[in-house]
This record gives sequence, C-alpha cells and structure tokens, in this order.
Amino acid sequence: MARTTYDGVVVTTPVTVPYVRYSTRSAHWFLARALDALIRDSGLVKEAIDGLTVSSFSLAPDTAVGLTQHLGVEPRWLDHIPMGGASGVVALRRAARAVQAGDADVVACLAGDTNRVDSFRLMLGSFSQFAQDATYPYGSGGPNAMFAFITSHYMREFGTTREDFGKLCVAQRANALRNPHALFRKPLTLDEYLAARVIADPIHLFDCVMPCAGADAFLVMTEDRARAAGLPFARVLGAIERHNAFADDPIMFRGGWLLDRDDLYAQAGAGPEDMDFLQTYDDYPVIVTIQMEDLGFCAKGEGGAFIRGHTFTHDGSFPANTSGGQLSVGQAGAAGGFLGMVEAIRQLTGRADDRQVRDARLGLVSGYGMVAYDRCLCTGAVVLAEGGTA
Repeated sequence: MARTTYDGVVVTTPVTVPYVRYSTRSAHWFLARALDALIRDSGLVKEAIDGLTVSSFSLAPDTAVGLTQHLGVEPRWLDHIPMGGASGVVALRRAARAVQAGDADVVACLAGDTNRVDSFRLMLGSFSQFAQDATYPYGSGGPNAMFAFITSHYMREFGTTREDFGKLCVAQRANALRNPHALFRKPLTLDEYLAARVIADPIHLFDCVMPCAGADAFLVMTEDRARAAGLPFARVLGAIERHNAFADDPIMFRGGWLLDRDDLYAQAGAGPEDMDFLQTYDDYPVIVTIQMEDLGFCAKGEGGAFIRGHTFTHDGSFPANTSGGQLSVGQAGAAGGFLGMVEAIRQLTGRADDRQVRDARLGLVSGYGMVAYDRCLCTGAVVLAEGGTA
C-alpha cells in the first residue's frame, strides 16, 4: 500500500536552549525554556499549541503527560518519544501525521535533558534491560564498549581506518567553530585526533560525545498556518522510521534505512544525489559512516572511500553535520536526536549564519537511537525542502 504523502505540512521555529556541561536544574526546566522560546520566536500564544511531543532521559518520574502540568499546557494530542537519537525524526513524522489528520493544529516537539555530576553514569546502569543484565554487571557499562565492538568489526570487515573517521571529526569541529551553541571552541587537527588517549580500543577520546545539559525544539503545522503567522518554514517531503531491523545480524553493520530508503526517496521525489546537505546522528563516527552508506550516498563498505573523496565542512563538497554535530556541540541527552533537525531547519530557512550552506534547497536528516547490547534499535530519516515565508 502506497504511503500517504506529507503535502501541506511544514516544520518551523528551530530553537536551542544553550548547552552547558553540567547543571543542577531539572529536565523540566530545560524543556520549559524550550517551549518558552518557541512561543517567543513564533509569536504564537501558548494556547495555540495543541499538540506536544517530548523526548528526555532525565524527566523521570514524569513522562510527557506529567510534563503538561509543569508547562501549563492542554494538548489534545500528546506523544512521549523515548527513542534517543531517532527522537527528532520520529517526533517530526508523527507530529506531521497528527496535523494532517486534524488531531492537532500546532505541535511543539521538545527534547532536553539535564546533566548533573555523575547523573550520566547512574543513568547508564538502568538504561535498558540489556544494560542491567548483559553489560553493566560485567564492567562494560555505557555505550563506549558497545560501539568499540561495532567499530572494530566495521573496520576489520571493510578496511576503514582511524584516519577516515578522523577526517569526519575534524570537519565537524570546523563546523562547530561557526556555531555559537557548540561547547567545543578549539580547532581539532587530524594529528590531535589520532594522538588522543584510548577510551575503548579502537575508540579514542574524540570519537566520543560529551554529555551535557540543554534542549532543542521545533514546531510542526500546516503551510497555510505558517504563512499566516509569517514564519519561515521547511516543507516535509518524506519520512520513515523502523525499529529492530536486521535483528539476526550477529553485530550491527547496517540499519533500518536500507529497508525504507527507496520509499523515502519516492515520497520526496528526489534521490541522495539531490541532497544539498546531510545531518546524521553522530554519537560515534562509525555510525555516521554507516548512515551515509545505508541512505545511498555510497555502497555498503565504501564509506571510507567516500570520506576520503569528499570534504564535509559547510562549504565542502558534501556538507554534513553542519552544526558540528554532537561530537563537537555536545550531547544534551535526548536533544542529541534533535540537533540535526533544528540545524536542517536553520539551513533551509537561511538562518545558519556563518555556516550556511550555499543555495541549500534539499536536506536529509537521519536518526539512530536506543543502544542495546550490540546495536541501536531505532532508525529514521526525513527529507526536508526549502519553504518560504508569508
């Protein structure tokens, strides 16, 4: 059965609550600040927002419904999306369908987390049943060991080198230096990347994201409503999500994008060759490489050669993670899954300032989230197009 298009649905008003390394404030505070910024920047009254999605790791014991009382909102459509790095894509896709169905007129999509001293370590111990049963009790708590496992397998299988991954990290740092929200403000050279201390071989320091606190958010509505409000917007051309794909693979080297990318590009009426930029989830550079392959920018196993053949800064031959990505901006919990989305909206509405991709018309945002033992479970992607204003 053919998938219904997303005609008439747009995304607008990307906001960021500035990231900080640590905070004693709650996730509720960061999410409330994000909603306040949406209201302020859009010019809408709070009562106009009748749909809400929430993504957060540190909101407990509350979920999205508990947050409504803290925010003082009365949504008639609500979704809690605990999908980590896929949250931004999934939130947009589901909010767009709610708007199309008339279940909501304006959906606020929020993601944010706090980061108290030691809170990240404590969260990892109860992140999933796999973490509690199969990794944490054996001294392998947290994602570094899991992604070292994935990275080493990928490197052995396809011949990708640390120099290849380093090229991505160096380019993302260059992009981050043009992003006022980025926590990393010092240039990174390839020699510095290669010489960094080992975290979990073959992963070194600059292969890892830095946990922090902050929030990101955006609004989803019809194009007519955005035009009436005078809001710059990007059109939603296509979106996909998939969970627990290729479960029989002994270790993750591909993701659900492979199963759905033809559908994505058919919805969008465009292919990978038409994209002006790519925003991927980037908790580790190997995951960026896998997304480039599985989204059709190169064949499986050719990610290393693709990296060697391109430049990835905002003005390069293949602009990617133009905000700097989590590897150089920081990972504000579930907001890491929104980072690429808010950056894509800024790029397509001409609001990316010194990192603006020239003549950006089409962009792809990819998400990947919820690590278990040897893979992440959630994948998704969305194609956005330049829109306009009233």
